[in-house]
Amino acid sequence: MSRSPVRTRPGSRADKDQPLIDDIRLLGRILGDVIREQEGQAAFDLIEQIRQLSVAFRRHADQSADKALKKLLKGLSGEQTVSVIRAFTYFSHLANLAEDRHHIRRRAVHERAGDLQEGSLARTLQRLHQAGIAPGAIIDTLAHSHISPVLTAHPTEVQRKSILDAERAIARLLGERDEQERLPRERADIEAQIRARVTQLWQTRLLRFTKLTVADEIENALSYYEATFLTQIPRLYRDLEEGLGEDSHDAVIAPFLRMGQWIGGDRDGNPNVTAQTLELALHSQADMVLRHHLTQLHFLGAELSVSAMLNRVSPAMQALAERSPDTNAHRQDEPYRRALTGMYARLAATLKNLTGGEAARHAIAPQDAYASAAELLADLRTIEASLKSHHGEALARARLRPLMRAVQVFGFHLATLDLRQSSDKHEEVVAELLAAARIEPDYSGLDEAGKRAVLLRQLNDTRPLRVPGFTYSAHTLGELAIFDTARSGRERFGAQAIRHAIISHTETVSDLLEVLLLQKEAGLMRGTLIEDAVCDLIVVPLFETIEDLRNAAPIMREYFALPGVRAMVERGAADAYCEQDIMLGYSDSNKDGGIFTSNWELYRAEIALVDLFDALNQVGDKPIQLRMFHGRGGTVGRGGGPSFQAILAQPPGTVRGQIRLTEQGEVIGSKYANPEIGRRNLETLVAATLEATLLQPTRNAPKTFLAAADELSRQSMAAYRALVYDTPRFAEYFFAATPIREIAELNIGSRPASRKATQKIEDLRAIPWGFSWGQCRLTLPGWYGFGTAVHTFLHRDGPKGVAAQKALLQKMVKQWPFFSTLLSNMDMVLAKSDLALASLYSELVLDKRLRKQVFTAIEAEWHRTADALTLITGEKQRLVNNAALQRSMRHRFPYIDPLHHLQVELVRRYRADENRANTDDKVRRGIHISINGIAAGLRNTG
Repeated sequence: MSRSPVRTRPGSRADKDQPLIDDIRLLGRILGDVIREQEGQAAFDLIEQIRQLSVAFRRHADQSADKALKKLLKGLSGEQTVSVIRAFTYFSHLANLAEDRHHIRRRAVHERAGDLQEGSLARTLQRLHQAGIAPGAIIDTLAHSHISPVLTAHPTEVQRKSILDAERAIARLLGERDEQERLPRERADIEAQIRARVTQLWQTRLLRFTKLTVADEIENALSYYEATFLTQIPRLYRDLEEGLGEDSHDAVIAPFLRMGQWIGGDRDGNPNVTAQTLELALHSQADMVLRHHLTQLHFLGAELSVSAMLNRVSPAMQALAERSPDTNAHRQDEPYRRALTGMYARLAATLKNLTGGEAARHAIAPQDAYASAAELLADLRTIEASLKSHHGEALARARLRPLMRAVQVFGFHLATLDLRQSSDKHEEVVAELLAAARIEPDYSGLDEAGKRAVLLRQLNDTRPLRVPGFTYSAHTLGELAIFDTARSGRERFGAQAIRHAIISHTETVSDLLEVLLLQKEAGLMRGTLIEDAVCDLIVVPLFETIEDLRNAAPIMREYFALPGVRAMVERGAADAYCEQDIMLGYSDSNKDGGIFTSNWELYRAEIALVDLFDALNQVGDKPIQLRMFHGRGGTVGRGGGPSFQAILAQPPGTVRGQIRLTEQGEVIGSKYANPEIGRRNLETLVAATLEATLLQPTRNAPKTFLAAADELSRQSMAAYRALVYDTPRFAEYFFAATPIREIAELNIGSRPASRKATQKIEDLRAIPWGFSWGQCRLTLPGWYGFGTAVHTFLHRDGPKGVAAQKALLQKMVKQWPFFSTLLSNMDMVLAKSDLALASLYSELVLDKRLRKQVFTAIEAEWHRTADALTLITGEKQRLVNNAALQRSMRHRFPYIDPLHHLQVELVRRYRADENRANTDDKVRRGIHISINGIAAGLRNTG
């Protein structure tokens, strides 16, 4: 796939982008060569013809090219179609790698010039210094902070691990090729290696033959730890320590940044997650992190060849060396090596005990296993102290300190694994336990007051509910096994291994009490609630719908008012239920009420919750730490968008050094597949949390802003629900005009795409809902309803009031981070949408009247929303303030267009053959590969 040359002016934006253009041209040329070699000249010529026509139409609005392109694509055979789709899909993948490389390259240019970038730690530390905040105050803030990205598996994760591994290799090679001192033959060798990896990609199937299992999802997620988190998080801590300057040289920064994980513990709607998968996840995580520590100990032993004949060591270090069972004569004068050999043997024994695995190397037999990560860390600190006091500071920096930080942060568990289940599933278990014990025959039939009374009685009774010999249902046995496994997992892998029990669809106080009771049954809660109870797992309500968000603060107020609840949390041990996480759902609230109302109700819920806990903490023996857990997705409609701006846009006082947030779908790959990009994204979370905690105003937005947002929310929700829930046969339109049915057939996730076997929007999961709108390029959940809301707001007081209302909205976008961030995200979503392509998908709706009715409404609202953004921001074009995304779209959209055209054509053929009797397998494969390619091209679609 060749490209025409691009003329540039020195110092221009295009000049800065020339290395990116060169990389894309290189990768496109290599891909073209591979296609020519593998598929033949005719296939290459066809793909090149399609590319040229698509570029001519997209960049130069050449209508004749558009007409020729559509005619050409429509006439392709099944085999030609798959070949073309594969070519453009792989180009999207390769373009992503080139863009990531350019992002790193431009960041380095800015840093060398002393131009600190927004979202970088260096820029944030500079701001804090300018604000008069001393390093000691920052260190103290971090000591009480908790920042945790949480990786989740969802049914839009379309990448295979084989593809990810090959692409990581290409990304690494692009970085090596960038190095200044490369000789021509070295560059040629690198290009040959890139060609080998592109050939590998072309000969590797993009799709899975079988549906992804939970075990597959665990393995996929762990690949990001190996590639990025285990090495880059310690480096981020080092950068932070160095950035705080000489005054903080001897200060210890607490391990505030930790990873979280849902894969293997998230049972909500996924019957494939069981106690066995929970055990597998804990086992796999421990295996990975212990092998990482073992490898680092081995390399550290090779580096610390210090001889006692030349340099002394501390008494504690000498004692550590003498405790080692290493008697090799060659190492008798090398105390560090002797100690590390013994430590390796102890950690190898730990690996054997925890996972049954064997270490890769054995200088001496595994023995005397470490009981905890703290014991290993203590030995490493002994080595560090000895090096520091005997002129070995330089030897500690490169490997020892990163290893110490890795042990601190990842322990022997790697990441905190959350449990999650729907409240109605918990209720079923409790109801069966109570009925079997002859305590309450119809628990589910009780009203809320009745349920609370029964639950509180049981929480104040030390006796278990389980009746020996009783035959419980498979569901009850499975749920109880989860909690039993959580207890044994904490005992085996450490308390940080599992800390949270998340309750989806939390609607009442009894939903929280039920989880306390299930913990009591498993020994995770001990004592009686009214007297001396302590609980291991934080009970985390997840408020998802608009109504749930409105009830969040009242529910938590009533919960903490119950006798014994607050005292239980106050007496909780560290790493147990000693603080309160509350999860807020972006996806379902958006599907329920639309983009603006979702964001506004989330904002209001956060303020109400902070006010509640501030009031609670005015009394009592010990303040209760509140932490928001943001259930953000990849798309803007699911809470996606730039994390830095999103955190700074949180209501004043709601961060306070505490934040958990989910990382989902394609976003995990785009953020964390590349180690350096991954570190930058983690850095952004830390920088934003510090700024939101130490620099943000503590006062709320003006009342006029809040009142305006409230009115916009009401009007936006009304417009959204009028389309999605009140338009007759809208669900029929959605299922026809998007590839939702074909997405459900893809082997891309272990969890079903719908909660129930219906075609109701209410039963559809929010994730495939948003993913499908992205595929057809309407991106509807990210903007619909806002245009009508603004129009109604402007004309509320008649023609005379328009100017005043407009001025208020313009003031809000300039002065209120919540409003400006939300509009910026809508701007991005509209820029990625394409009404012309969306109209092609609408033609898949066979009922012409339904098609016209719905698409006309959507099109009109799109224009109203675009006009509203222009009126408020003053910018007529999209992405005026996002040059990087503008550049990305300019390069990649011509290559996504053919995928859309072909997807529509293949879906039409596929659906026309209802019995699939005549459907060529290539048609199905072509559809599924196009879904992959479009997702890769748009990136934040999951």
